[in-house]
Amino acid sequence: MKMKRAYLAIAITALVVTVLLISLRAYYVAIALIAGVLIIGHRELWSLLRSRKLPPIDERVRENTTKSIRNGFIFLVMALAFLMLPFSVWLTDTPSMVHVLDGLFLSAGVVYLLSYLFYDRVAPGLDAKGSAMLRIFLMVAGISFGTFIISVFLHNALSGLFDIEEPVFFVIAVFVSPLAFAVGIIGSMVMFIRGLFSKAL
Repeated sequence: MKMKRAYLAIAITALVVTVLLISLRAYYVAIALIAGVLIIGHRELWSLLRSRKLPPIDERVRENTTKSIRNGFIFLVMALAFLMLPFSVWLTDTPSMVHVLDGLFLSAGVVYLLSYLFYDRVAPGLDAKGSAMLRIFLMVAGISFGTFIISVFLHNALSGLFDIEEPVFFVIAVFVSPLAFAVGIIGSMVMFIRGLFSKAL
């Protein structure tokens, strides 16, 4: 009963905020908010549509949800921190704050969903070697993305300060980081799908 009330309160709050955002013509943020709520409540929503009752919340589900929310929050903080680098030195055209917010909300929602699927289905379906490979690929993707942002920042900063065409960070940003990121993402997807569809649950 408490879970039904909490879910109803979240849905009503999201609806009120969505109406407010639409009245302010922040359509992208409203869409991102709706998508985020649907992603976070996908399990409960599916159960309500199918059986008209909320699914049972056991210790495993609660732990998976807590970890997934933590991952989404960490991603949001890291994304904001990385965004501060290019904006602080005007390396890119200043985008609309609405587009930045809707991108962050949607990305954090996707991170939450993938995290929940990982803890609920993928982790139990992978052996120790598969889990280690998935972590390695994710680390490669994360480090290469961070390296790309920092390299762009340093290349532009050094080129602007010393009025030279700095080659090292340019090569890292244009060739090395994207290649490493592609390897990390593709490898992560392969291991994730392998664990997701594994029968060893």
